Amino acid sequence: MLGKPAIRICELGKKYHIGSFQTVDSTLSERISASANRTFRRIRSLTGRSGQRENSSQIIWALKDISFEVAQGEVVGVIGHNGAGKSTLLKILSRITRPTTGYAEVRGRVGSLLEVGTGFHGELTGRENVYLSGAILGMKRAEIAKKFDEIVAFSGVETFIDTPVKHYSSGMYLRLAFAVAAHLEPENLFVDEVLAVGDAAFQKKCLGKMSEVANEGRTILFVSHNLVAVQSLCQRAIWINEGQIVEDGASHQVVSSYLKTTASTLTHREWDDISSAPGVNQIFLHKASVHPEEGTPADQITVSTPFVLEFEFWNRRPKSALTLSIIVFNEQGIIVFSSGTNNEGNWHGRIFPPGLFQSRCHIPGYLLNSGTYRVRLLFLENEGTRLFSYDDILTFDILDTIEGRSSWFGEWGGVIRPNLQWKTELINNIS
Repeated sequence: MLGKPAIRICELGKKYHIGSFQTVDSTLSERISASANRTFRRIRSLTGRSGQRENSSQIIWALKDISFEVAQGEVVGVIGHNGAGKSTLLKILSRITRPTTGYAEVRGRVGSLLEVGTGFHGELTGRENVYLSGAILGMKRAEIAKKFDEIVAFSGVETFIDTPVKHYSSGMYLRLAFAVAAHLEPENLFVDEVLAVGDAAFQKKCLGKMSEVANEGRTILFVSHNLVAVQSLCQRAIWINEGQIVEDGASHQVVSSYLKTTASTLTHREWDDISSAPGVNQIFLHKASVHPEEGTPADQITVSTPFVLEFEFWNRRPKSALTLSIIVFNEQGIIVFSSGTNNEGNWHGRIFPPGLFQSRCHIPGYLLNSGTYRVRLLFLENEGTRLFSYDDILTFDILDTIEGRSSWFGEWGGVIRPNLQWKTELINNIS
């Protein structure tokens, strides 16, 4: 049961000047940075390298008129392209930067894990930063000490806990920062792309901890490009684009809408006029499409979706036994598989009369991994002579799914993604 609003945002906006050294409604740290920049600009003007003039600046709205509420105990994913305004939103909520317009209210203590480098003092040791972070959250020393061993064990930096964090690698820094944010029990946890740094083992541990925190009833805002993790951890998602909310709703629906706009695929092609259709040797293409078996080319294909590669072509070549063949490539240009109509019973080995033909290749679910694929189409005569080929006739995306993942939401390695059957039995009970 969700509680009262933990976060309330009303007509929130953040404006920046690009091309000048001005800042707008800045915090103390931003004003110090701006002062240094103005000094640097004066020095450059004395040396004749003044660069852009003040009046050449442009105003950029990183956020504009954002309004929404998050209830206590709600886990909300925030998605969108790079530069959409997601990180700016978390910085405002974390009181790192100040909004230009509107306001943001957060009830309770806030634990934030933003970009690597935020929140720790480089000259202090890991141990000192843990206690400093807890003190900033308003925790007593005894409370922090009670959690300290658990934090260090989770982070895996025991050997370096008394080393200044400026000497940490980015992975070590992130592991300790996340451990602090997740274990010091703030009422609100803001996490920005926690999977961007760290190995697979850490990612799994990190997402597992976030799931545990969510089950404890704390409020979480989770910014990530890992849409599988967003769908699994968050019941609700907010899609931000160019500083504004595009959609706010159930995570699976918002992610689906977002993916439809980001796909750079070519799932359907059609040539109605045979005189301008691609082809040679009296073979001409009419249609090419890829779609779920029970769907259209506009529908999404996931790793579990059976789908069809479908081709229509005109044959004007007399007395030819034709064979269609496809070669499917992945994003790295590796041939994933090839297939042809040489196993097709109706027309294999027979003479094709003049006419319009359709060939369909059925691809089962749980064969290919998530990613982008390209299709090369070939027409052969008598299974050996190449008549015509078309590179990249189709390109399509296979999307990841939360099915069969348990608590692991990271990248699933491999070219293929079979759903193989396993069986485990107890063969000897040792008491």
